[in-house]
Amino acid sequence: MFLLLVAGSLQAQSDKETKKQEREQRKLKRISLFRELEEGENNYDREFSIGGRLNTDGWSGFFELGYRKNRKIVNYFQFEFAEKKDPKEDKKPGAFVPVGDFAYSEKPYIYGKQNNFYQAKLGIGQRYLIGGKGNKNGVEVNAIYYGGISIGLQKPYYLKVETPSGEVKDIKYGTDPDLDTAFITPSKIIAGGGFGKGWGELTVVPGLHAKAGLRFDWAKFNEVVSALEIGINAEYYTKSVPILVYQDNKKFFFNAYLSLQFGKRWDKK
Repeated sequence: MFLLLVAGSLQAQSDKETKKQEREQRKLKRISLFRELEEGENNYDREFSIGGRLNTDGWSGFFELGYRKNRKIVNYFQFEFAEKKDPKEDKKPGAFVPVGDFAYSEKPYIYGKQNNFYQAKLGIGQRYLIGGKGNKNGVEVNAIYYGGISIGLQKPYYLKVETPSGEVKDIKYGTDPDLDTAFITPSKIIAGGGFGKGWGELTVVPGLHAKAGLRFDWAKFNEVVSALEIGINAEYYTKSVPILVYQDNKKFFFNAYLSLQFGKRWDKK
């Protein structure tokens, strides 16, 4: 009986030690997995992100879908909607209209603006790994190169003006010499025509675009996309686009940009 008690005690102690070791192993495995998510090399197969971009000649918003090709290269598709703005655009307040003892201001307008120019872009690119994060506080650095098609949408810009006949009406530039004079005479301009004007008169201008830059991903976990991108962008359209009345129309646009994007990565099933 004594031997049985001693053996049972030793067995119970051995079982406790075994369970303790198993718990420690599970804990170490979880820590190792956690560190891999934080610090390990990013090998996820898929990723999706959305973002916004500030260009030296406008703005854009986009979404992106990526597919890993190998350890260093990710192929990605991107759809972007953007607007071009001339650096010389000058926003003016609308005319003041007296109402009894008070006055209110009409809608502001951009002096001399002839057209809004929007772009719907679709393209394919590659992201090439330059340097991994190394640890959770590191930054992954990638070179990017990208290109595709661009569908330009030219929308007439309307102003509310006082015409030579004394009538107040919404007009666009380029329809009548007398109205064109009122369009560019500040004393005749009352207000901007509003965002809703001109959508039924869109002109489609096809083109191509390409960009190159560097992307910096600072996300703590590899399954998360948190990135800043800087680079240059070039666009060419099949015909010249008039944006401001007194500026030369251009087919070719070149800009620098800064973008932020956020998203998620995962492995394919």
